[in-house]
Amino acid sequence: MRRTIAIAAAATASLVLGLGMAACGSDSDSGSAGASSADAPLKVGVSPVPHGEILKYVSDKLAPAEGLKLDIVEFNDYIQPNVALQDKQLDANYFQHIPYLEEEVASKGYKFTALKPVHIEPLGVYSKKIKSLADLPVGGVVGVPNDPSNSGRALNLLAANGVITIKDGAGVKATEADITSNPKNLKFEPLEAAQLPRSLEDTAISVINGNYAIETGLSPAKDALALEKGENNPYANLVVVRTGDENDPRIVKLEKLLHSPEVKKFIEDKYQGSVLPAF
Repeated sequence: MRRTIAIAAAATASLVLGLGMAACGSDSDSGSAGASSADAPLKVGVSPVPHGEILKYVSDKLAPAEGLKLDIVEFNDYIQPNVALQDKQLDANYFQHIPYLEEEVASKGYKFTALKPVHIEPLGVYSKKIKSLADLPVGGVVGVPNDPSNSGRALNLLAANGVITIKDGAGVKATEADITSNPKNLKFEPLEAAQLPRSLEDTAISVINGNYAIETGLSPAKDALALEKGENNPYANLVVVRTGDENDPRIVKLEKLLHSPEVKKFIEDKYQGSVLPAF
């Protein structure tokens, strides 16, 4: 089922776009998206891994048979893809999960529609200093994502593995204030998600999003001291469009291809458990 987040759009500063944005895929022109004809390339903003890799597979192997052309635009953070979608520099983006999108909508007033889940990047706990969570030192520093949805996700993962306990019902919005027990007096260091792999030199452990772990050579399936499970995971990544564009024939074709048996097999074969199909 498609999920619509219908909140009045707020004006955003389009000059933010372009800081860390690189295009790949088709050789379409650089004009703005949003007013394209049905046979024009579909411009989609992605995180490079795994989103960009999955979309490039679709573009190279599946899209031509559907008459679909993709213009894939890579971003190196979690802020700009939604700014670019709001400013009609993109037709869609593919980098986020529902809890993150809900935080963005609440704070910025976007009027976006989230489509069907495509894949899950299990959040993992990593370290260069210990081999097991049982070896966590008293007073150790724990790196966690600084955006609200992923910081709550990190705390829930630590709680699920007995590192801390958090209040019942805190759910995906858990914060440090919801920690009810911290036996090792751990110190939490919120950092931008993209910086967490680099923090491993300075932290006892860091909780890292799957895409950034993979980009820096970590294997979630092999290297994580603890890893989220895929079943009933609310953090599946999906395509997001401006509300009203979900019936664009190009979007319909992309959704069909992203949820095909071929894409499911590609995810399973390429990522070997480090990324999981969500369909």
